[in-house]
Amino acid sequence: MENIALEWWIPYKLIGQENQLLCYWLNTYGQAFTEPFFEETILKCRVKDRKQIAHPAVSDPEMMMEWAKNLKYIQPSAVIFHISRCGSTLVSQMLATSDENIVLAEVPVFDDILRLSFKEPAVDDATIGNLLIAALKFHERGAYTGSLNEKQEKRVFIKTDSWHLFYYKQLRQLFPSVPFILMYRTPDEVFRSHRKQPGMQSVKGLIEPEIFGINALNMEDMSPDIYLASVLENYLSRYNEIVAKDKLCLLVNYNEGPMAILQKIAAFSKIQISKKDWQYMHDRSLYHSKKPNEPFNEEQVKNTPSCLAKAMELYRKLEGKRLC
Repeated sequence: MENIALEWWIPYKLIGQENQLLCYWLNTYGQAFTEPFFEETILKCRVKDRKQIAHPAVSDPEMMMEWAKNLKYIQPSAVIFHISRCGSTLVSQMLATSDENIVLAEVPVFDDILRLSFKEPAVDDATIGNLLIAALKFHERGAYTGSLNEKQEKRVFIKTDSWHLFYYKQLRQLFPSVPFILMYRTPDEVFRSHRKQPGMQSVKGLIEPEIFGINALNMEDMSPDIYLASVLENYLSRYNEIVAKDKLCLLVNYNEGPMAILQKIAAFSKIQISKKDWQYMHDRSLYHSKKPNEPFNEEQVKNTPSCLAKAMELYRKLEGKRLC
């Protein structure tokens, strides 16, 4: 890739092949990063040029870090954590309606980097941090060159995968002064949503159970419901631990409503949003997070499974901290 102009290129996945870690690159062709999930942006870019599938551009990760050294870096305005199915996708979509914002929602290569120690145990936290900042620079630059107004200064929002909550310590070290937003919802509603349409974290073995604090051997004996309940317990327990010691964290509950949540995020992050952008965000809030043309309509949970007793207790404790 040495001779390729990197203006629109981003690193989009890390793969271990034949005892070597490889970084795969994608030409975005100026595609705006506005999809609900970054994986959808990747698919759009690959469809534009199928040669990228047959003849992928590849480098080693060290080269990515070297190329990133001279790139502009925009410190994120906020990092949005969530326990899944709690409105974070809609909030990130609302933020993305403004030309002033770059929203990086669940970027696959960020996940590859954070979970790298499972593939490469010898890689230390410092290297993982350097790789993450390098990848972030390329994604910021890719979003910037794809924008309608390239001269306009941008704000960057990172929406993590839900399990990145358990990388809080590493992310706080990388972003010591950045507001962290902790979004959540009642465990019974999250549980019901995953039972209707399972997410990766709700299926045993798709994500390393150690990330959630679950012993891999114990996992084998868990029913799907008990496993998901344990994951939710650990999410809420970690939230309680974090807010007890980190004053740069903001708790927001799904039940506050998308506009109220966004107003709290804007105030906490000290960002100014124009009246025009507030209207765009309000209009987007009326529709389904993952189906922008479909009005939002949600069923109510009637019964709480007994396996969620501990998770509900942790949720009430968290609510006490939010409301105090």
